[in-house]
Amino acid sequence: MVDFKRSALLIIDMEYSFLDSKSPLFVDFGYEIVPSIKKILNIYREKKLPIIFVKREHRKNGIDIDKTRIKIFKKSKGLILENDKSSEIIDDLKPLKDEIIVIKRRWSSFFGTELDILLRRLKIKNLIITGIQTPNCIRATVYDALSLDYNVIVISDATASKTEEIQKNNLFDMENLGAKILTTDEITNILEKFKF
Repeated sequence: MVDFKRSALLIIDMEYSFLDSKSPLFVDFGYEIVPSIKKILNIYREKKLPIIFVKREHRKNGIDIDKTRIKIFKKSKGLILENDKSSEIIDDLKPLKDEIIVIKRRWSSFFGTELDILLRRLKIKNLIITGIQTPNCIRATVYDALSLDYNVIVISDATASKTEEIQKNNLFDMENLGAKILTTDEITNILEKFKF
């Protein structure tokens, strides 16, 4: 049984860059997961449990972007820039004033960020993972979380990929590595019954 008192909700990359249909980084099923994330987010807010928003941002000169993606990003103009609309978290999921936002430059929410330190300071053992996209930033975050000995729950219908097949295959792989896969209804039912 997961101790939800020691859990944190991660909401990864729910930025306009991934959710604007005109963006080169647009994720087809991204907006479909917003109601699911919002449902879980509302429960975490109501129960006063830790919520961490993670978003990708880059410097204008692209010096901090992954070496393998520099050409692709410059060609497509797909840089998500600091202080730009593209890096803002969408209005439907806008963080409250006191909620934590972690900035990442790479795939994983842990790589080169303060996320692990923050989670340990909050005495978090269990991570509830939501956001986009599953084969990239979600999966990289899950791998690092498991390597750092966190218990990981990925919410299948609160994460999204470019296709349903990609989503299904990546969820299967993460489950085989040790992540638990639940639906929004399953996690909210557990949270609502859990005694805090």
